[in-house]
Amino acid sequence: MDLKEIKQIIDLMKKSGLTEFAVEEENFKLKIRRAGSNQQIVTTIPATASAPMNPPPGPQLASPTLTPISPSPAADQDEPGITYIKSPMVGTFYTSASPENPVFIEINQTIEESTIVCIVEAMKIMNEIQAETRGTILEILIENGQPVEYGQPLFKVRST
Repeated sequence: MDLKEIKQIIDLMKKSGLTEFAVEEENFKLKIRRAGSNQQIVTTIPATASAPMNPPPGPQLASPTLTPISPSPAADQDEPGITYIKSPMVGTFYTSASPENPVFIEINQTIEESTIVCIVEAMKIMNEIQAETRGTILEILIENGQPVEYGQPLFKVRST
């Protein structure tokens, strides 16, 4: 499913008055919820997705609070039983669905393959990231609200 098809679904929802839509295919799951004139788009993408979702080219605004992004040095080391959950796209990392909601996971929490570990926002679309591995969260490598790159390690996990 491409962006054009998603936009068509949103337009149909507006015209028909639907407030919720969900579709699940082999590689992804798409949920769209509308509350009045506000709409929220949530997609679930496996953390091992092969194609990055890049924002369209356009003017870039420099922000003095941004810091250069580099993978964690620990991510370069091969440690037995340790895996990393990596970002499947470029975007902004969030630990919860909204500031009022509890975080998806915490350090020392046990996770399954289908556990939602975070959200990466790309092009105003909130993408729920699944763990795609079983284990225990050892470290959260990114701070809430920070930009992430494709393939950047987000979590350090002890596999079970």
